[in-house]
Amino acid sequence: MALGLRQEQRLAQQLVMTPQLQQAIKLLQLSRIELEEMISQELQENPTLEESPVGEQQDSQQPKPEEELPEKMAPPEPVREPSAADRIGTLDWQEYLDTHSNSLHGSLTAEAAGDEDEGPPSWENTLTKKTSLEDHLVWQLRLSRLTEREEKIGLYIIGNLQENGYLALPLEEVCQATGGTLDEAEGVLKKIQFFDPPGVAARDLRECLLIQLENLGLSASVAARIVSDHLAQLEGKRYEKLAHELGVSMDEVITASHLIASLEPRPARGFEEEEIRTIIPDVSVEKIDDEYLVSLNDEGLPRLRVSSLYRRMAGQAGKEEEEARQYLQEKVRAATWLIKSIHQRQQTLYRVTQSIFKFQRDFLEKGVSQLRPMVLKDVAQDIGMHESTVSRATANKYVHTSHGLFELKYFFQSGLKSGNGEDVASESVKDKIRGIVSSEDPRRPYSDQYIARLLTQEAIGIARRTVAKYREAMGILPSSKRRQPYLRKQ
Repeated sequence: MALGLRQEQRLAQQLVMTPQLQQAIKLLQLSRIELEEMISQELQENPTLEESPVGEQQDSQQPKPEEELPEKMAPPEPVREPSAADRIGTLDWQEYLDTHSNSLHGSLTAEAAGDEDEGPPSWENTLTKKTSLEDHLVWQLRLSRLTEREEKIGLYIIGNLQENGYLALPLEEVCQATGGTLDEAEGVLKKIQFFDPPGVAARDLRECLLIQLENLGLSASVAARIVSDHLAQLEGKRYEKLAHELGVSMDEVITASHLIASLEPRPARGFEEEEIRTIIPDVSVEKIDDEYLVSLNDEGLPRLRVSSLYRRMAGQAGKEEEEARQYLQEKVRAATWLIKSIHQRQQTLYRVTQSIFKFQRDFLEKGVSQLRPMVLKDVAQDIGMHESTVSRATANKYVHTSHGLFELKYFFQSGLKSGNGEDVASESVKDKIRGIVSSEDPRRPYSDQYIARLLTQEAIGIARRTVAKYREAMGILPSSKRRQPYLRKQ
């Protein structure tokens, strides 16, 4: 077969995503915070895009979402800008100082008036930082009477603690890094372990609990003997065997077990630097009369418009300004498409939410127990959109209801067959399992098989292994770990 170059003409169809379509898809799947950040960035980068003042009516010359940018516009009539002298002459300086005073002026005014409560505190006075475990321990280390080398060893130990407050580093490595002896490292470690919180820098759970008991003056107690040699039996709640091996009464074992349960297995708890997330709902659903109304939460989202000045400049004629005019036309067109895409995003989110609660009305009436199974296809067919569009519209979006704040994806649930032929949502089954476990007798907790039998009596066909899977997903211990044969006497 001979190889060669040749030209060939073909006719084919293919889907091409325009930049505008790509932008609309990107906006749809953004969370509320990401949308605010993107709008802020666009306001900085696009000079033709501006924020409408609050309460101002929409300019009739502003492009509507479905309008395109006209190629040419009539040149604007010249407008005389007020001179600096005009502005200064009409400015009320007393009103300006009262409403635009900086922190220095405000503080001086408050001091002269003798009013300490006038005005909000400065921004610097509102800053705060949570104390970390490392800072807390270093502060105590500085207050201890240690030599320079011992302080160096202590700083190295504190700097190598794990997130839970334990020390996984061998003391030989500490000595090698700091130049100290093993006896010095042991002595410094012992001091740190009795810092606040007691038990920090322990090598394992057993040592951590023993340190806390010693700190309470209970190093020779029954609880200390259990922790030292019988932790596995305590975990299995084999109290009779513990009493026999320790040669003590059952009451003493029960009292010791309650004391051990009150100790802290994670010394770093309370110092963990967890990121606090504030969730602002994108949509809210509230009942008015007998109807549930869906409303979008636009608070905090700026109302955008295209600057009328730049729109007129983009339509001016003249060869000298051709390059500038093309630049402005491109920016005005980008701003118009952004406004259109945001409008379309909000419209899609509204329609999707409305469809979700059309299927989940029983949830709004009675709560999680009445959730029904639902998939993306149900909503997509209801509103005439593709499933991928519904998936993007519900990603990272939250809705506020009378039963709390939920992610929109929460309402898409798999189902189980019930005895009457209807499907039951998996989250509804989890809620029933949670209720059964909370009402059980702690001395005789229900097994997974018995819970499955109780659910079958409620016309929910479920296997024991499914109950176990749901229970583990909710963080509920098995019956052997939930059993409390000897409760504390009131």
